[in-house]
Amino acid sequence: MALPGKAFYTGLFRHTLDEKSRLTIPSAWRYAHEESDTFLATPHPDGYVAVLPPAEVEKLHAKIATMALSDGAGQDFVARFFSQTQSFSFDKAGRVGLSAELLAHAGIAKDAVLVGSLTKFNLYAPARWEKVEARTSGENFGDLMRRIGI
Repeated sequence: MALPGKAFYTGLFRHTLDEKSRLTIPSAWRYAHEESDTFLATPHPDGYVAVLPPAEVEKLHAKIATMALSDGAGQDFVARFFSQTQSFSFDKAGRVGLSAELLAHAGIAKDAVLVGSLTKFNLYAPARWEKVEARTSGENFGDLMRRIGI
């Protein structure tokens, strides 16, 4: 059940980059957004691209806005983080163009796996997603559910 004004990013979708290296965002994930809404795509240390939708971008903006200019280490982190981050909105067909650096970070050459995580979604190369599935299958799945309190 969807809540008014809230987008849920659930499910798994397999898409192929087009000839211009654009990726189609699933329509189920686009319905709550306007074409002009800003998303952020950032490389995750675990080898995928994390995509933050507008609601998560707002939360991040609020956190960054409170950081003191005198916090040198924090300012260094913010500069490094956002130097690798790409903002985007999708076109009328629901496509986004990601930078070659982001695609390379995730190991995405042609095919991509888009995986929802409720409040955001992630982009994986198929082989990397298979490793995540293997790590979280069987008894591990139940242990992980208990660990996060589900």
